[in-house]
Order: sequence, then structure tokens, then C-alpha cells
Amino acid sequence: MKKDQLFTRRRMLIAGGAVLGAAGAAGTARVLTAEPATRPASVPPGQGPQLRTALKPSAFRLQPMAGYGPPRHRPVKTAVRREPILQMSGSGRRMVLTFDDGPDPRYTPHILSTLREYDVRAMFFVCGEMAVDNKDLLREMADDGHIVGNHTWTHPQLTELSRSAIRREIERTCEVIDDAYGEPPTWFRAPYGAWNRNIFKIGAELGMEPLAWTVDSLDWTTPGTRTIVDRVEEGAAPGVVILSHDAGGDRSQSVRALREYLPQLLDSGYHITVPHRKFV
Repeated sequence: MKKDQLFTRRRMLIAGGAVLGAAGAAGTARVLTAEPATRPASVPPGQGPQLRTALKPSAFRLQPMAGYGPPRHRPVKTAVRREPILQMSGSGRRMVLTFDDGPDPRYTPHILSTLREYDVRAMFFVCGEMAVDNKDLLREMADDGHIVGNHTWTHPQLTELSRSAIRREIERTCEVIDDAYGEPPTWFRAPYGAWNRNIFKIGAELGMEPLAWTVDSLDWTTPGTRTIVDRVEEGAAPGVVILSHDAGGDRSQSVRALREYLPQLLDSGYHITVPHRKFV
């Protein structure tokens, strides 16, 4: 079975749950912060979906700004959470853009180009089986100051796997990211937004914080560029984390939508940023 068909079948199995993803996330746990959050959650997060010469290191890589680029040190010991982080705390009109399932050489370069045009940093939660053959794109993400997170190796539903299988999925991807990006990942996102105690514990043992989302663009359903734009703009608010995709199917709508909503968000006064973590 082709990869695009496999991603589609996996996601359609939980399509009913995906529609509730943004609404469930908005009322649940933990804001995006380097310190353990104290506000308890009452509802589990909704389910979501998912050859060039390496570029010369940019100024971001040579002289990284606070919160941008790969971290230079491992973070302090990561606490085992009970729910994923869903939004960013603090004042101001800040938002986080995240892209899952890549990198895909058909779509990721276009997304990176648009982000570069507007001088915006984002987060890419990559799958190891995609990243291993596209390490040049991970290097480009590092050069541009983006954060690369772990999204497992094959995008399985982790809650259906044994603890050892979960660890293999996550560790293999950590190794690829470390090799190509220059640092091991410090953020993790479970496929389909499906979490359990084992997933939180293994992620913490590997030094990663679990990040979900506040607004699901549902772009993986290919609803049309205008619909994706509307969902992002209607969900825009201080602190939100937007879920989109740069792989796992035809993502041409996602590419076009980003070119429409990104300048509009910036013109509306939003600061598109990436999360901060404390390091030793």
C-alpha cells in the first residue's frame, strides 16, 4: 500500500474524533511553558491526524537568538506529565505554528520558503521514516531557526503498542533528528493526539516535553485552501498552537493556505514564535 493511502486510511479511522480536536484541546490541560503547569485538565485532548547540497549555516545557527535554533545544552530533567501541553502562556498576541508528518520534499521546501519570506519560526514534528531520507530539509530547518520535534518513526497509534515498541518508535527518530539537526529533540507529539502514561514517561526520559495543539486546521482532510485559511484565522488567539501538516498526503492546499493566512496574522498583530525551555 502506498504511503499516502496508508496515512489516509489511518486518519479516516479517527476522522470523527479529529473534528472535536480543537474544541477538546481548548478546554484541557497545560499551557506551553518551561515550568510545570499548575492548572489541572479535565478533558483529554482531541485526536488529530499528522538531493541538494546542505545550506551554509545561517546567522541563526551561528548566533542563535533566545528561543530560536537548536538548543546548545540538554534541558533540566523533564517531569512526567499527565496531559500534553496545549497552548502558550504569557502576555502578548503570540501564536505557534506547527507542521506534522514530514519532511516531504514535495511540500516542506515551499513551507520553509514562505516562513523564510516572512522571517517566521515554526515547529516541525517529523516522522523518522520521512526524515531519514530528507536530512537536508532538517538541516535547513536548523539553519532557519525552526524547532524540530519527534513524531515517531512510522506514525502509529502508540496507545496500541507495547512499551518497548513505543520506545523504539521514539528513539529511532531521536537519533535521526540528532544526526541531521545537530541536537536531539526536546519536544514530542503523539500521532493522532493519542497519549498514555507510557508515552509521557518515555518522552520525559528522553528529555522531551509533550506538545499537542489548540486549533486543528484539519488540513489533512483536504477541505480546500479557503476552508483551511478560515479555520486558522477564526481560531487565532493569544497563546494558541495551530496544527497543520507538510506530509502524509497531498499538502498543496496546506502550502497555499499558509501563504494566505500567515501575512494576514502578522498584519493583525500576531507574533508567530516558538516555545522556550530552560536549559542547564
